[in-house]
Amino acid sequence: MSDHYTRVLSRPEFIALMAALMALNALAIDVMLPALPYMGEALGVSHENERQFVITAYMIGMGVAQLAFGPLTDRFGRRAPLLVGIGVYIVAVIIAAFAPSFTMLLVLRFIQGLGAASVRVITTAVVRDRYSGREMAEVMSLVFMVFMAIPVIAPSIGQVLLLTGPWQTIFLFMGGLALVFWLWTFMRLPETLPLDKRRPLSMKGVTEGFHIVFTNRVAISYGLAGMFLFGALFGFISSSQQIYVDIYGLGVYFPVAFALVAGLMAVSSFTNSKVVRRVGMRRLSHGAMLTFTVVSGIWLAFAMSGFLPLWLFFSLLCVIMFSFGWSASNMNSLSMEPLGAVAGTAASVFGFIQTVGGALIGGYIGQLFDGTTVPAAAGYFTMGVMSLVFILIAEKGRLFGVGEQYADAKTEPVMEAH
Repeated sequence: MSDHYTRVLSRPEFIALMAALMALNALAIDVMLPALPYMGEALGVSHENERQFVITAYMIGMGVAQLAFGPLTDRFGRRAPLLVGIGVYIVAVIIAAFAPSFTMLLVLRFIQGLGAASVRVITTAVVRDRYSGREMAEVMSLVFMVFMAIPVIAPSIGQVLLLTGPWQTIFLFMGGLALVFWLWTFMRLPETLPLDKRRPLSMKGVTEGFHIVFTNRVAISYGLAGMFLFGALFGFISSSQQIYVDIYGLGVYFPVAFALVAGLMAVSSFTNSKVVRRVGMRRLSHGAMLTFTVVSGIWLAFAMSGFLPLWLFFSLLCVIMFSFGWSASNMNSLSMEPLGAVAGTAASVFGFIQTVGGALIGGYIGQLFDGTTVPAAAGYFTMGVMSLVFILIAEKGRLFGVGEQYADAKTEPVMEAH
């Protein structure tokens, strides 16, 4: 037996490592936000909405590469593809610090996203290797909780780095942190996919894996629901700097407002981890999505009627994002639950759909920014409705776990947790 299989990774360290790896993605987006105006000015970006492409390029790169990392990780295991992907991330982000033009910066952000795809796919597959059922949902909620803590501090980190150096410092910081996580992964993460469960990297094997994923109604429907949910989130993130600074004039306090909302999402994920075993993934996620959509509709109505006061905007946004925290981790678990045999491929398909689809939807919503919160509110409401449509498709028109196709109950871990 390989020494990779004999390593003992405690449950707390396992959750911390998975969250740290996923945090690389959140960091690559959120730490950029305070620096977008400085990058645009330094690299000659004429239209301020074009600065959002720094986020979009990364998201598209990450989404596209996930389709490749799925079959690769089902064939070669989890460790090697993950370490290679993080290595690509590190190299791209270091070179990006010295990009001579905005076009080159976008290319390097795309490549950074290619490397980050390994993190998005493989962390999800590793969690599915080790857990299933409500226990998987509980672990994913805890991972999401730590993952959501990054947006709490990332814009503030970016603001501090801008006060101590040029915008390039942010890229060097990302590269250094990714190197630390690479070393942690190399030294501590065991291989979670046994040799006898690996799938062949052949056209037939890959095609069969994708066929299993795309023909599972419950799984693919929840995957698409997640795509619309993340599309709404990316749309808001893309224009958040403009909303907080240009509309509400928060200036250097923008990271504080951003952190409060992200912190609420972390609290939401934590509370979800505490109640999901008792209540169930479906009841929590369906109720949260209904709340998400209704409150988004209220926000849209107020925004269309005229200027929305900061206190009201922020109150509605907090309810929406708390609901997002309950929806996202549970829907991710529901999409993965029936597909343990092809966890890597499934994670890559859903990662591709949610990242690329979400980035394109979010990029479109962000480009609609017109000096009001109407486009963001309309994005949240419309995407909430679309998510509910696909949840109904998954559940044959019945919500809250009535007539579930798959058992939403506590199951034993797929790999025993020490």
